[in-house]
Amino acid sequence: MESLEHIEILDCPLCGGAGYLSDEGGWAVTVQCVDCGAATAPASYNAPEERLEAAKLAAYTWNMGKVIYTGPGD
Repeated sequence: MESLEHIEILDCPLCGGAGYLSDEGGWAVTVQCVDCGAATAPASYNAPEERLEAAKLAAYTWNMGKVIYTGPGD
């Protein structure tokens, strides 16, 4: 499986916190903020060969500022 460390992730478009790539159990990749919890929609993939492209799509979406933020939880 290819490393995703070389993909550029900008700071959170909402709070300025650090964003990180998260692999959702081998079916999708998202980018999430470690501070406020904002995240991209999952970029799904069907085979390990598609994982890198899904990660690039999630990073691109994050870097454009298209995130989901539901606010503070309970």
